[in-house]
Amino acid sequence: MGNDLKVNMNEYLPLRDVVFNTLRQAILKGELAPGERLMEIQLADRLGVSRTPIREAIRKLELEGLVLMIPRKGAEVAKISEKSLRDVLEVRRSLEELAIELACQRMLPDAVDELEQRQEEFKNAVLNGNPMEIAETDEAYHDVIYKGTCNDRLIQMINNLREQMYRYRLEYIKDKDKRQILLLEHDNILEAVKKRKVDEAKEAMREHIDNQEITVSRNIKEHE
Repeated sequence: MGNDLKVNMNEYLPLRDVVFNTLRQAILKGELAPGERLMEIQLADRLGVSRTPIREAIRKLELEGLVLMIPRKGAEVAKISEKSLRDVLEVRRSLEELAIELACQRMLPDAVDELEQRQEEFKNAVLNGNPMEIAETDEAYHDVIYKGTCNDRLIQMINNLREQMYRYRLEYIKDKDKRQILLLEHDNILEAVKKRKVDEAKEAMREHIDNQEITVSRNIKEHE
């Protein structure tokens, strides 16, 4: 369990919801790893709360499929399954292709400059080698593309998938051998956007998502 796990208090939310959100984020970001046991007493001590909101949070996480209750063992973080990965990435692939098509057509020069800047930040994060920093700069890069679509409904739909995607994004980035390929994929997308070549941009984005699915699927099989 990561040492940086802590409750972010919110005066507008009941404690049970704050604890739920904290544990949910920890699972999605990989701070609580797939297969890791969730011990109520230990979590209560770490978060400085009683066991009751921990227990309630674990029940809700089970309903979301992020936690499994194992007979005679208790709760543990659900492992990433190939089906859940495929389900999320099938939707993401379609939304990302639409987003890059619209961004190619609608992005203003300032937004293209911002995409270039985000790519530089992503490159620096890859050089530093911190998975969380790589994931966050990767997300920031894609956010510029989404914003460039000028389509609020599409941005909303992508944001609804964001947290589920984060788990797979982090899993992909943990594979150090793939980070240079990720950089190249980002460069290809950026160059296509700069030239306003829609077909090239869509193909580059599709390859970007396909490679993520292939790599994470392989990692899942290796850990089974």
